[in-house]
Amino acid sequence: MLQVEEALAAVLSTAASAGAAPRDVPLHEALGLVLAEDVRAPDPLPPFRASIKDGYAVVASDGPGEYPVITESRAGNDAVGVVVAPGTVAYVTTGGPIPEGADAVVQVEDTEKMPAGADGSKRVRILARATEGQDIRNVGCDIEKDSLVLKSGEHIGPAEIGLLATVGLTTVKVYPRPTIAVFSTGDELVQPASATLSRGQIRDSNRAMLLAAAVQQKCKVVDLGIAEDTEESLKEHMDAALSSGADIILTSGGVSMGDRDLVKPCLAKMGKIHFEKIRMKPGKPLTFAEIVTQDTTKPSKTVLAFGLPGNPVSCMVCFNLFVVPAIRLLSGWSNPHLQRVHARLSHPLRSDPHRTEFHRAVIRWVLDDGSGRPGYVAESTGHQASSRLLSMKSANALLEVLSTGQILAAGTSIQAILISDIISYPSDKLPAASDPPSSHLGPSSKRISSYVPQPAASQNAEVKVAILTVSDTVSSGAGPDRSGPRAVSVVNSSSEKLGGATVVATAVVPDEVDKIKGILVQWSDIDHVNLILTLGGTGFTKRDVTPEATKSVIEKEAPGLTFVMLQESLKITPFAMLSRATAGIRGSTLIINMPGNPNAVAECMEALLPALKHALKQIKGDKREKHPLHTPHAAAAPVDQWERSFRAASGGGGGGCSCEP
Repeated sequence: MLQVEEALAAVLSTAASAGAAPRDVPLHEALGLVLAEDVRAPDPLPPFRASIKDGYAVVASDGPGEYPVITESRAGNDAVGVVVAPGTVAYVTTGGPIPEGADAVVQVEDTEKMPAGADGSKRVRILARATEGQDIRNVGCDIEKDSLVLKSGEHIGPAEIGLLATVGLTTVKVYPRPTIAVFSTGDELVQPASATLSRGQIRDSNRAMLLAAAVQQKCKVVDLGIAEDTEESLKEHMDAALSSGADIILTSGGVSMGDRDLVKPCLAKMGKIHFEKIRMKPGKPLTFAEIVTQDTTKPSKTVLAFGLPGNPVSCMVCFNLFVVPAIRLLSGWSNPHLQRVHARLSHPLRSDPHRTEFHRAVIRWVLDDGSGRPGYVAESTGHQASSRLLSMKSANALLEVLSTGQILAAGTSIQAILISDIISYPSDKLPAASDPPSSHLGPSSKRISSYVPQPAASQNAEVKVAILTVSDTVSSGAGPDRSGPRAVSVVNSSSEKLGGATVVATAVVPDEVDKIKGILVQWSDIDHVNLILTLGGTGFTKRDVTPEATKSVIEKEAPGLTFVMLQESLKITPFAMLSRATAGIRGSTLIINMPGNPNAVAECMEALLPALKHALKQIKGDKREKHPLHTPHAAAAPVDQWERSFRAASGGGGGGCSCEP
């Protein structure tokens, strides 16, 4: 059984070698597609010196005064043959060519029209002194000739259409969107239009939903109806899908373990199955295969086939997590992954002990997410049964709830995978208070009825903790943040041992020194966080720069902390000696580099707990802070007191410490 990220990697690896070749399309059909070639400017823009404002083209050295208006240069005129000599001016409009000889424009507001002469000649009084080049767009100041205007791989929006028109293109080479063939399987299914249902029948909702989802992704669709639960019917529908020219085939149902679940055997006969089970909830029986077409009259091609689960929620969750990235890759996207953000839970959630769950939710941006700062908050869509399609209603995110078996408290920061537009969900679409996510809370849990978090307990927290995940993979959306949520859980469970600790902020940054430093300084100097835990980036690779970023901001080093973590980690793996983690103090903030492995985070925190509360109080300025089992020096036994103190705090008994009074 594969992990989600392993399964997605298999899908994207297969998709990378599939798909149609780039093709030329008319400019008016290119909107929303991805460029398949670089576009350069054949001409400069503007191709002539142009006026920025309505006014008068002048010789700047003439200065203020009264001058004859010798001509007009309006947008669309070429102004060829017109020369503005010293002592003359020309009227120009915005975008009009600047006549030869003129080197500045004086806006209309800084001029005064004079009465026309007896011969009808025009004169104007210039009231302001101009500087050379004033209000003139020089040749190529916007776009230089032969400059790169658009790069291959860029998405074509309205502005890009405008740029393509600017450089004179009427056709453009793009990656075509894939064609998707869809059919449902199951003898129990009837058409949605069926007015009545016999016993044992249900309307086919999955096919309608998948067709709509594919259209929403701007794909061409082929509706192949409903296949019966027989080998002959399935083969017939598969052949029809391949004959349609589809790049992706979507089936729903028939992928479980029943004697009528025949999709997997069908795919195995027609192609190569890459996986047929994933450690996720919902969507465990998702099957993925590739089929190479065998039509002798056409070039062969690789078709992606997804055997989606029959439960409608499982079907739709799998479409979002696996099919959408495949569609994007076939469409030319350089980064096909769904966007991830951090959101704070507005109510508790119970995690599954065995499988990562993708919990349907509505997330919103609020001015106070419970930490005293703006951020996203997440509201469950209610009961999460995989058969209950209502849990997908209005959902714009899937909360990635890792398989810890614990209850995540309200206010916990969690990764949310965006599956729809955030701003398109007004508050009246939020789940009603009468529809609690009971299957995840347990009978004794209470739910916060509003999407707005409760007043932040962090405002009065004795110890404010912030957790920074440093990872290119997580930051780009290519993989989930497993260490961050684990660290939050460890801190929450150790709150009392840390002196009343609360996680008040979490963030994810790529492995870049400046971005790491920026967060550390913000949390230390502005937010006055007491403890910052960084996760990852402490190894030997070129991109591992967390220690360098940390050392550049700390004022005092704390090598004893990293020594204890190293000792603990070496009990698990000899590779722990490759860690370059550092720890230190900036102002009143303790910063500790921790490993990126989720289990190592918990192990290292456990090792540090005996001293962290003590250290944090000292950093706050309590110079007389003693260990709870402190023994006055006069009464101390002639042994290593700190060792005894450490063992006592670790549960090994013994007396106090030798702290300076």
